[in-house]
Amino acid sequence: MIKPTKKISDVKQMIKDCSSERVAVRVNLGRNKSVSYQGVLSGIYPALFTVKPDDEDFLGKTAYSYSDVLCGNVKIKKI
Repeated sequence: MIKPTKKISDVKQMIKDCSSERVAVRVNLGRNKSVSYQGVLSGIYPALFTVKPDDEDFLGKTAYSYSDVLCGNVKIKKI
């Protein structure tokens, strides 16, 4: 069965709805490896968005493009 396709505008709207809120992020690194963490969606830009992790050992932010979410490499869930 073919999955219904999403549009990049739907992904942008979903990210915009989670703005400045806590989210759970799961990143697929390939070869059955993935990283999961929680953080705050800190910045929304035209081509990408940034997440500030809650981990004190991590200094900085992570940035992902909307196409990463569309392709399934990054999964964002509001907490």
